[in-house]
Amino acid sequence: MAEHTPVPRVALEHTRGDRTPLDSVLTEHAHAAQEPTLADLLETMRVVSIPMNTQFRGVTVREAALFEAPNGWVEFSPFLEYEPLEASTWLASALDAGWLPQPQPLRHSIPVNATLPAVGPAEVPLVMERYGDLTNLHTVKVKVAGKNTTLEADIARLQALRSFAGDEVRIRIDVNGLWSLPDALDALAILEPFDLEYVEQPVRTVEELAELREQLAVRKIAIPIAADESIRKSDDPLRVAALGAADLIIVKAQPLGGAHRILSIVESTGLPTVVSSALDTAVGIAFGARVAAALPHLDHACGLGTGALFAGDVVGETSDDSVQALPGHVRDFRTVPGWPVPSPKKLARFEAAADRRAWWASRVTSCFDLLSRKPPQ
Repeated sequence: MAEHTPVPRVALEHTRGDRTPLDSVLTEHAHAAQEPTLADLLETMRVVSIPMNTQFRGVTVREAALFEAPNGWVEFSPFLEYEPLEASTWLASALDAGWLPQPQPLRHSIPVNATLPAVGPAEVPLVMERYGDLTNLHTVKVKVAGKNTTLEADIARLQALRSFAGDEVRIRIDVNGLWSLPDALDALAILEPFDLEYVEQPVRTVEELAELREQLAVRKIAIPIAADESIRKSDDPLRVAALGAADLIIVKAQPLGGAHRILSIVESTGLPTVVSSALDTAVGIAFGARVAAALPHLDHACGLGTGALFAGDVVGETSDDSVQALPGHVRDFRTVPGWPVPSPKKLARFEAAADRRAWWASRVTSCFDLLSRKPPQ
């Protein structure tokens, strides 16, 4: 195990409700590189538009802005519907990754789960086969409770996965907070025979998570609860631990502002942690892997295998290796990846149209302006 270098902490005030100004983010550490200007970002910005193999959280084409920084290429890809206030945290993550010294890895192998979108039972084998050699497949996250699905359809999807992958594969489900508390209790009682590893964000609020956790214990339903949106979309991500609302937390590098803030949250909550993708390109996935490598403990597979959902990516030179270019992206990072260098051919192949680049340039400008503002004295 690598020797752990103390990680400089970024204050937890960098949340949706109280933003850390840019000068604080970038000068928290005296040895940080010179902070970038807006012109620096826009000068190297490349915008890509990558089709998805399967629709995921309503996305059929993934757009992302990439910048070349002193540490290497970094990513800024908040979902298109996010307003500047929320999206600015994603830009803070890019600045953290590209211009700050990063925490040292504590491990060089990271287990990674496969992800199964809300598809019909007949499509389950096709999606799973995109993950390559399935003999080592050990964990699958399954999307449930979407707009176009029912509990019966979710059960059919889980049954198809069990039939295809076998009983030894761990299954976790992601609800994205779409169940009511009564619906969650009923659904988890029905789904208990699937021996779920955990259920991710089954209900919307932290208070509901805490109540659900208590009710599951009363009913002796042994399904752990993981908090996702209650961490990354909360003004106070530490309330999850304070209210005893979850057994573990899900963290995503971009939405939470980068490695240093994530490590502060993990330390403060004291809860087991899973690092997951925000549907990143290979550049963002590599950053997530580095965050996972720096966690004090890593007891669960991480959700960094979403590259298999893309029809291509920004690394690799041929049409066949765009996803496989991520080291062990399906199950294990055999070595913690460095900063991947996007392929010029792939950047050209997936280059977004001029109007989309202009849209992203305006978005970067708005978010940079928000991060640069000092709070009132």
